[in-house]
Order: sequence, then C-alpha cells, then structure tokens
Amino acid sequence: MKKLLNYYRVAKEELIKVVFPTREQIRNALISVVVVVFVIALFLGLVDLILSASVSSILKFS
Repeated sequence: MKKLLNYYRVAKEELIKVVFPTREQIRNALISVVVVVFVIALFLGLVDLILSASVSSILKFS
C-alpha cells in the first residue's frame, strides 16, 4: 500500500510540473496541420492524375 501511495504522490508532483499549451498555441498548431494535410493531398492528387493519364495514354497505343 505504501508503494501505491508513493506512486500517486510522485505522479501528482509530476503533473504539477506539466505546462499545458495555450488556446492560441493549439489553434496555430491546428491551422498548421490542416494546411500541411491540404497541401500534401493536393500534391498526391496531382501526381495521381498525371500518372493515371500517362498510363492511360500508354495503354491506348498498345
């Protein structure tokens, strides 16, 4: 039982040391993630479009 209480005390002390992000930091991180995901999705869509068009044109000539 003493080990459990010691674990709880240490965990509580460590939780006090945690610095949580502010609303502005969370908002900025969310915007950054959305922008990066959107840019990567556009890039992959463009690559897919180019590759599928090139494969289609190659198969038409066969």
